[in-house]
Amino acid sequence: MSHEHVIILGSGPAGLTAALYAARANLNPLVLDGDLAGGQLMITTDVENYPGFEHGVMGPELMETMRKQVERFGTRFAIEKVTSCDLSKRPFVLNTENGETLTCDALIIATGASAKYLGIPNEERLQKSGGGVSACATCDGFFYKGVELIVVGGGDTAVEEATFLTKFASKVYLLVRSGKLRASKAMQTRAESNPKLEIVWNTSPLEVLGDARITGVRCRNNLTGEVYDKPIGGMFLGIGHDPNTKPFVDWIDHDENGYLKTVPGRTATNIPGVFAAGDVQDHYYRQAVSAAGSGCMAAIECERWLEEQKAGHG
Repeated sequence: MSHEHVIILGSGPAGLTAALYAARANLNPLVLDGDLAGGQLMITTDVENYPGFEHGVMGPELMETMRKQVERFGTRFAIEKVTSCDLSKRPFVLNTENGETLTCDALIIATGASAKYLGIPNEERLQKSGGGVSACATCDGFFYKGVELIVVGGGDTAVEEATFLTKFASKVYLLVRSGKLRASKAMQTRAESNPKLEIVWNTSPLEVLGDARITGVRCRNNLTGEVYDKPIGGMFLGIGHDPNTKPFVDWIDHDENGYLKTVPGRTATNIPGVFAAGDVQDHYYRQAVSAAGSGCMAAIECERWLEEQKAGHG
């Protein structure tokens, strides 16, 4: 069993920014990579909305640059995924998939969220390759100027994404598998009054078509059973995200979807010494830059909290 001063879970923008600040504060952090080293930006091609990159940057390149920067200040990394923990007392105990047990004085959870997939052929392949399937309208909408798009889903997320995409696309088709939207009344009104948005009721996507890039979506009318191919320039998944919080929800306050709750305007959780940053506690913005900002906040809060413990106030 190895003991660490500070452990950071996750190596996306939130985790790495937390590591940068923690390392520079001489906290000697250990970062556990988890499922996807580098986070969701590793499956994002062009990133044009991260400050400091005038001509944009590839997602994996941005994360590699961040990683090298934090390593320069002595951050250590381990390819481990936490599967269970005991946060009832300090030091906190973390158990990993590889059978390791780690303990720490303070913990920053930045394990992110994963987009929900439909599970249809070619969907994940064309998402990971930047071939025209996306789960983030605010990240990728700009690349779809003047083309027709499909958004899948019937809740607030889908309607929000579809409405946003009408700023760029020539036409947006919202595929809803049933005969009604689950979105709030205000959202429904917004969707129905948008001339560039067409709701396609009782329809499910069966397969994404295309080799290097999406060329269309095979659809099924759930009432008639009719199957047809819809030519399209891009498909956006609007069926939500799942926060990667399963090992922690027994200990940390969370909402009904599993997102960790933090003190408003801060990153502190209900457990002193445990902080949460990035998409694991933010289902509203879900941007790399806001995740990085909350990682900075978590490290600063963590450092101050540890100082207080040392001074005998905790």
